[in-house]
Amino acid sequence: MRRMNAAASDAAGNTAPKKDPWDLPDVSGMTVGVLGGTGDQGRGLAYRLARGGMAVTVGSRAAERARQAAEEIGHGVEGVDNAECARRSDIVIVAVPWEGHAKTVESLREELRGKLVVDCVNPLGFDKKGAYALVPEEGSAAEQAAALLPESRVTAAFHHLSAVLLSDPEVEEIATDVMVLGEKRADCEIVQALAARIPGMRGVFAGRLRNAHQVESLVANLISVNRRYKAHAGVRLTDI
Repeated sequence: MRRMNAAASDAAGNTAPKKDPWDLPDVSGMTVGVLGGTGDQGRGLAYRLARGGMAVTVGSRAAERARQAAEEIGHGVEGVDNAECARRSDIVIVAVPWEGHAKTVESLREELRGKLVVDCVNPLGFDKKGAYALVPEEGSAAEQAAALLPESRVTAAFHHLSAVLLSDPEVEEIATDVMVLGEKRADCEIVQALAARIPGMRGVFAGRLRNAHQVESLVANLISVNRRYKAHAGVRLTDI
């Protein structure tokens, strides 16, 4: 009887409205930490997010290097060692080199417990033919992070952004989409909202972590595009 009543309600047009996929949470009060914030990608993300009004902390293995990078970035960014960066942040972006990814993530398991972790690492190799994708044992860098951080909320995002554009103060908007992957939609929506703090960007839900490999590996193609056309190409998704 309960099912019949529900069906009758649906037929009468009394169903609850579907959630607007662009109705995203307010992240303005959150603190963002960037592990690997002294590298090009991490530094660029820290700069853009701080410029977008977020409280940002950059981390490095050496606190002094992090403090120096923070001073250069400006906009209120603070620099500390990686462990302190993880401890004081609500959202932690992992932007370390692939070679040190597993070691860095595993060493911060306690500090990252319960945190929303955003992995933007791209496992790539390079030879005389150019860049090519590597396949980690777990399937992707994001899945490796999830395996090493069982008590964290791991997502994947920010893979296809040009470090050059991110760091250029003359660039007002970066017209690109950020594909966000994760196991919990609410966590993905927080990351989508974070991406939207950067003018010109959209965060787009792109599936679960098992699909992270093809998102990470697309960077190898973008490197080839950018070398051929002397550009800083990103990704834009159509019809949404």
